Amino acid sequence: MKPNELLKQQLQRLNSTDYGAYQSLKGGWSFPKYQLIIDRIPKDPYAPPSTGVYRIKVPRSDVGFPDTATSNQIRQVAFRDWLARQFFANCKKINKGRRGTGNSGVITIAEPGQAILDRTSVVVNDDDIEVRLCIGMPAKGRSINAELAEIMLFEELPEIVDLSLYAKNLDLENLNKHVTTAEDSEFLRDGLKSADLIAFIGDGAILPRASGIDQKPLNTDNVVPFKSPESLKVSFTLPNAGAISGMGIRKGVTLIVGGGYHGKSTLLEALELGVYNHIPGDGREYCVSNLNAVKVRAASGRSIIKTNISAFINNIPHRESTSAFTTANASGSTSQAAFVIESIETGAEVLLMDEDTCAMNFMIRDKRMQELVAKKHEPITSYIDKVRQLYEEHGISTILVMGGSGDYLSVSDCVIQMIEFEPFDVTKQAHTIAERFPTERTQEGGSKFKSSIKRFPLEGNLDPKNEYGRVRISSPEVKRMIFGRETVDLSELEQLLEASQTKAIGLAILYAKQYMDGKTDMKQIMLKVNEDINKNGLDVLDSTLCGDIAEFRGLELAAALNRIRSLEIEQASK
Repeated sequence: MKPNELLKQQLQRLNSTDYGAYQSLKGGWSFPKYQLIIDRIPKDPYAPPSTGVYRIKVPRSDVGFPDTATSNQIRQVAFRDWLARQFFANCKKINKGRRGTGNSGVITIAEPGQAILDRTSVVVNDDDIEVRLCIGMPAKGRSINAELAEIMLFEELPEIVDLSLYAKNLDLENLNKHVTTAEDSEFLRDGLKSADLIAFIGDGAILPRASGIDQKPLNTDNVVPFKSPESLKVSFTLPNAGAISGMGIRKGVTLIVGGGYHGKSTLLEALELGVYNHIPGDGREYCVSNLNAVKVRAASGRSIIKTNISAFINNIPHRESTSAFTTANASGSTSQAAFVIESIETGAEVLLMDEDTCAMNFMIRDKRMQELVAKKHEPITSYIDKVRQLYEEHGISTILVMGGSGDYLSVSDCVIQMIEFEPFDVTKQAHTIAERFPTERTQEGGSKFKSSIKRFPLEGNLDPKNEYGRVRISSPEVKRMIFGRETVDLSELEQLLEASQTKAIGLAILYAKQYMDGKTDMKQIMLKVNEDINKNGLDVLDSTLCGDIAEFRGLELAAALNRIRSLEIEQASK
């Protein structure tokens, strides 16, 4: 490591020279409390700060954090997540942000959201704590601004490090709450199976969010804390928080009903994001779901590649078969059918749907429409005819928000009515109504659910290079992934929370190409990638030691791969 005084002298010599001269700063620099390692500096001040690689290393023996913070894997993930939040907050507090050309003046790290995730922005090992940060080295035009660089590296950065990585300057009670909350949430989720549940919402939970673009809890006097109906109440004893009670949702077909604006979709959103552990104060700390729960919706216009949707759609005019359905422009019904089949293919155990984002003709065909349009002229078999088959034959449960069709009462196991944001168990009443007013509709699509046909992704056309021949994988937004020359729309994937997850998925697709040999099916590829990450960490996806990727599920990885239009698929022979 070179002394930091040498770095200061080097900066002074570079003042007003071409921005590219910053490259001479690469290497390791020793500061009094930490080491600064510069692995990569963008050659243009307008480049995103995340394209640089800067690392801070602090000896773990110096920082003073209790060993209990990292005593098991889930606590270690939560500890690193907590440190990332401290570092991000102090960057905002101390760093003055953009000053000069392009991204000049910025010091930050990837912004954490409301979920506790495994991240590469902070790495903890036996010897040290490493923070991977973004620095926008300052420029005037395209010339180096050494004066500002010196302020950033010798005043702002040391203060950020001191306030963020040393226990004496931090709230250790807050740290303990963070790691124990994660541990309790994980314990809850692990306990669902033995309790025969697919989801749990703790009493007192705050489910509404601040807005459609802000996942922080709604903070007004009108917020109604969640309270379980007595008939659905279950209890757990958590390792840290102790006894907790709340609403348990059992396996099978569950309907969430009620009038508009009474909280149906809010409850479903809490369930779909229950696959993550949430930070203390989020309001949904004790809202957990089966880890393989998937939110499914329609998305007209997406591509579908050799997917067997024949369980739902058959006999399309001028098409021979839908067992290897391919289109570059799916309808609402075909897109939702494909989403269901793709989710089953990669291990979904619970399907979550909201009628507001579903294709109506995919969800229900009532008696009158059956009379008017004969089945031989209707290619679509509605989900209502398959939902029980999915559960009884394959063990796949469904939780469905449904306010417009009472026909679903006949196929339900549990019906929860939301009234002014409070849940009520109306199952008996719903089943009585279903018996008194039979739908008289005809069951369609056969008595069995046609199993999907295995698909084998091929790596041939998955090109991560842009028009200049350079690998380009990025995530400008949470629901938009850049993979080579292709922009992939992930707006359907409502369980993606952070752009860091989206970028990680892009990198994982590139990594997964090594397993795309035409003999390994989609689910096995996802499992292999997941096994490698569990064994070697997220860094296995990117050798550059980037700090802006976060954990994701194999279900979202497969879903993103399925939406790359250049993907090639082979199907197993029937």
